[in-house]
Amino acid sequence: MNMIPDFLASECELRGPTARFHVLPVPLESSVSYGGGTAAGPEAILAASQQLEAWDGSSCPLEDGIHTLPAVDCTGPVETVLTRIEAAVLPVLEAGKIPVLLGGEHTVTLAALRALTARAREPVGLIQIDAHADLRDSYGGSIYSHACVARRALDELNIPLFQFGVRALSQEEARLRQQDSRIGFLDAATFAEEGFPEALLPPNFPQCIYLSFDVDGLDPAVIRATGTPVPGGPGWYDCLNFIRRAIKGRRVAGFDVVELAPQAEDHASSFAAAQLVYSIMGLVQRN
Repeated sequence: MNMIPDFLASECELRGPTARFHVLPVPLESSVSYGGGTAAGPEAILAASQQLEAWDGSSCPLEDGIHTLPAVDCTGPVETVLTRIEAAVLPVLEAGKIPVLLGGEHTVTLAALRALTARAREPVGLIQIDAHADLRDSYGGSIYSHACVARRALDELNIPLFQFGVRALSQEEARLRQQDSRIGFLDAATFAEEGFPEALLPPNFPQCIYLSFDVDGLDPAVIRATGTPVPGGPGWYDCLNFIRRAIKGRRVAGFDVVELAPQAEDHASSFAAAQLVYSIMGLVQRN
C-alpha cells in the first residue's frame, strides 16, 4: 500500500505541533450528488502538493510550517463523522494554530465551525466560495447533506455568511437569501458585470472568519474534477483577489478546500486544488 505523503513534504522542513498550518484530510463522501469521488480528494491534493513550488509568487507560506495530521475516519453515520472531525479540529484551535481541512464533501465545514464557535470568544463569520448556495434545509432526505451546510451554519450556530461565485440555487434558497439579513453575497453573474464593490463585506461582519472554498466555485476551466462543474464561475485570480479583499484586516481562524472529485486523466484539477490550498496559506500569511 502506498503511503500518503504529507502536504508539500518534498519542501517543508518545519512540521509538527509548532507549525502554523495543520492540514487535516477528511475523506467524507456520504451525500454527494451527480458526480462522486470526493472521498479521494484529500489524497489527490496531498499527492499533487509534492509538485508545488515553495515560493507562491509573493511569499513562502511553508516557512510558517505545515503539519499534516492523520486522516479522519469517515466511516459510519454522518453525525458520528462530524463529531470525529470536530474532535480533530479542537486541539489545533486550542494550540493557536490554523486548521486546514481537505475534503471530502462540503458537509465537513459544519464540524470545523462547531469546533471554532465552541472555543471562540468573539463572533465568527463564514466566507464561502461556491457555485451553489448550500442553503437547503434538507436534501436527499438529510439535513447534513453537502447542499445544506450553509443552512446548518445559520440555523445551528447563528453564523453570518457571505457567499461569492454562486450561480446555481433553488427557489427556496433564493427566497431565504432575500429574507435573512445574516446572508450577504456577490454572485457570479453580478461579479461578471460589475466587478468588486468598494465595500465588499457588510460593515458589521465579524473580524474572526472561517473560509470555505468549494472547488466548484471556480469556473470549470480551472477545476473540472468536481461533482457538478457549473459554467460561468469566477476565474483563478478573481477568487484569490476576493479572498485577499475579504480577509483584509480580519483574522482567518481556519479554512477548507472541498469537493474535489479527482479523475485519473485530469492531473490539472488535482494540482490546481493543491495550489489553491497553498495560495490561501500565502494570503493568510501576508494578511
